[in-house]
Amino acid sequence: MLTLVIPVYRNEESISDLVAAVGDLSRALGGDFEAVFVDDGSPDGSRALLQERLPRAGFRSQLVVLSRNFGSFAAVRAGLAAGKGEQFAVMAADLQEPPDLALRFHEELSSGRCDVVVGTRDGRGDSPGARLASAIFWFLYRRVVQREIPPGGVDVFGCTRRFRDEILSLRERNSTLVGLIFWLGFRRREIGYVRRPRKHGT
Repeated sequence: MLTLVIPVYRNEESISDLVAAVGDLSRALGGDFEAVFVDDGSPDGSRALLQERLPRAGFRSQLVVLSRNFGSFAAVRAGLAAGKGEQFAVMAADLQEPPDLALRFHEELSSGRCDVVVGTRDGRGDSPGARLASAIFWFLYRRVVQREIPPGGVDVFGCTRRFRDEILSLRERNSTLVGLIFWLGFRRREIGYVRRPRKHGT
C-alpha cells in the first residue's frame, strides 16, 4: 500500500481540488492507498473542511491535527509516523507539484531499483521574482548545507518503509528534511517535473 502524506497549512481554498486529486490517485492505484493529511496548526478553515469531506471522499484517509504550527518538517514527520503503507510519498497541499508524481514515485519504488525517489524541478510556473528567490535559496543551500541537492531544489519525495523508519529514528529537530534525505544515502533516483502555478493563495 502507498501512504500519501500531505501537510496542510493555509490551504482552505484548495481543499476541494486537493481531495478530488487524491481521489483520482486512489482510483489509479486500485484503492491500495491511504492519505494522511496533517493539519499543521492552520489558522483558516482547512481542518473543518477536511473533517467534513474526508469521511465521504471514497478513499482511505487519516487526519492528524497538530496542536500548533510546527512547520512542514514536523508535519511531514507526523504523517510518516502515522502512515501504514509499505511505500510513502509526500505531496504539497497547494497542488503546485503534479499529483501524478506520487504514481511515478510508486512505480520507481515498486521496481526495486531505489529506496528513495525525489522530485526535481525542470521548470516552474511562478513569477520571475519567485523564481529568482528560489534560485538564490537553493544555490546557497547547495553551497552551505548539502552539495548533492539538485540545482532546482526538492519539495516532494517518495520512499520505502525502511527509509521512512530511518528518517524517524534520527529524532532531528534542528535540521531540514531535504538535507536528511540526501545525508542518509541509500539508493536514490530522481524524477523531473515542472512546478505548476499556484491557483489559490500565496
